[in-house]
Amino acid sequence: MLSLEHIRNICSGEILISEPLAPMTSFRIGGPVDIYIEPQNTDELVALIGYLRKTDVRYIVLGNGSNILISDEGFRGVVLNIEKHFSDVSLDQGIVTAGAGVRLSKFVDFCVRHGFAGTEMLAGIPGTLGGAVIMNAGAYGGEISDSMIDVTVLREGEVRRLNAEECGFRYRNSDLWDDIVLAARFRLPEGDEEQLRARRKELLIKRNAAQPVDRPNAGSIFKNPEGTFAAKLIEECGLKGRRFGAALISERHANFIVNTGGARAADVIEAINVIRREVYAKTGVELEPEIQLIGFADDVITPLHGVTS
Repeated sequence: MLSLEHIRNICSGEILISEPLAPMTSFRIGGPVDIYIEPQNTDELVALIGYLRKTDVRYIVLGNGSNILISDEGFRGVVLNIEKHFSDVSLDQGIVTAGAGVRLSKFVDFCVRHGFAGTEMLAGIPGTLGGAVIMNAGAYGGEISDSMIDVTVLREGEVRRLNAEECGFRYRNSDLWDDIVLAARFRLPEGDEEQLRARRKELLIKRNAAQPVDRPNAGSIFKNPEGTFAAKLIEECGLKGRRFGAALISERHANFIVNTGGARAADVIEAINVIRREVYAKTGVELEPEIQLIGFADDVITPLHGVTS
C-alpha cells in the first residue's frame, strides 16, 4: 500500500495531493492526479519509481505538458514532474548535454548562442527534451535524433546510456516508450550565429503563421501518413472549423484541435474519433494519433472496423 510518509522520506521536492492537471498542460484540459511529485535529482527519481513499482502504483513522467490529453476524470496514480529540476544545459569539448526537463526553446537558444546548427527546426515546438527524444520530434525535414550521440535513461530500475543507434528512432517514434529519459548528448555541426538566429526567426514566423499558437492546444493531433499530410486529408473532408463542444478543429491548421475556453477531454476525443472515421471513409487512410492519451480506457479511440472506405 502506498505510504505518503514514505514518499516524503524519499523526495525533498514538492508533493501535492489531488492536484489539478489542466493548468500543467498546454491544452488546459484534464482532471486531478492523486499525488503530484517534483523529484529534485536522479537519485530521488530512481528511488520513487522503484517504490511505485514495488507498490504497483501507476505513474507518469511529465515535462511541461505538451502533446498530451488528460482525461476529465484525471489520473489515478502519481505524476512525477521533472521540468523544474532536470533542466540544465551544458557544453563540454563540443558536446551539448541537455536534461530531460529542458524546454526545447531553451535548448535551441543555447545551441544557437554557441554557434551550433541543427536544432533551429525545433524552434517553436512546445515541450521538453525528454518527450521530444521519445517522440523523435522534428519539423522542416529535421529530427532531434539527427545529431544525437546518446541518451541516458532509467530502464527497469537502472540508469543506462544508450547510443542513438540503440534507440530505434523513426518518424515521430522510438523504442524508448518504456524508459524514462534523463538526459541526452548531441554533437552538432558548427554554424554562423547570426545566420542561425535568422533561420530560427524565419522558422518561428512560419510556424506562428501556420499554427494556432494563440489558443491552448497540444500540437499536432495525428502523425502524417506516408506521402501526405494529416491536415490536408482533414481539410479535404470538410472538417476544418468544425466544433465539438468547446473544442475546435483549427481553421488555421486542420491537424490542430484548440480549446476555445472550457473544453473537456471528452470534446477532444469526440473530435478525434470523428476525424478518423470520416478521413478513413473518404480516403481509406487510417490516421494514427500523435497526441498521448492519459487516464482513458484503452478503447476510447473507436476502431475503424466496419467503416466503409
